[in-house]
Amino acid sequence: EAVPFVLETIKLLRRELDSSVAMIGFAGAPFTLAGYLIEGKPSREFLITKTMMYTEPALWDALMTRLSRLVLDYLLAQIDAGAQLVQLFDSWVGCLSPADYRRYVQPHVAGIFKGLRRADSPSIHFGTGTAGILSLMREAGGDVIGVDWRVDLGEAWGVIGYDRGIQGNLGPAVLLAPWPLIEDGARRVTEAAGGRPGHIFNLGHGVLPASPVENLQRLVEFVHAA
Repeated sequence: EAVPFVLETIKLLRRELDSSVAMIGFAGAPFTLAGYLIEGKPSREFLITKTMMYTEPALWDALMTRLSRLVLDYLLAQIDAGAQLVQLFDSWVGCLSPADYRRYVQPHVAGIFKGLRRADSPSIHFGTGTAGILSLMREAGGDVIGVDWRVDLGEAWGVIGYDRGIQGNLGPAVLLAPWPLIEDGARRVTEAAGGRPGHIFNLGHGVLPASPVENLQRLVEFVHAA
């Protein structure tokens, strides 16, 4: 109810898009949202957030439970509006150790993916800086695990398991380079996937505002032809 414009936009786009084009809904994950709420801005270490985790565990769990319910409702609403799959986006979870992720984050994320199963729509679980917690992210859920550019895609897929899809992982800054470098980077990603079914080519994070549109267009054409 607080974001009717998002749902109306999804409905409008679904009507306008060809049926062969998938629409992906997304939402920020509980830890990343909590970090913004507590810190008030992005942070490299999220020290205030971690201090709350360690010193006020009951309050932390209450906050994460509340955020998880909101995120689940938001994703389900996007699916009802026409999104055919959804992505949980955890930009800052890589600042956590595996032990902290397991204790303070994983149960809440797992609850979201459990709730999404009733919608019978595919889901993507994405985070950055997550090389040390990929196996835990797999445990938490998601039909596809998204990885950033800091890991080798082939090695990451081996950790995640080939029964799950993988998304990634060209570095966003590569799109600022001359085309031959972009093409080389994209080729390395596709080669790392090894031709296995289940790879979704993507950047390792969001598109940088300075990225030339023509580079994005050429990248899409290259991937489709690969």
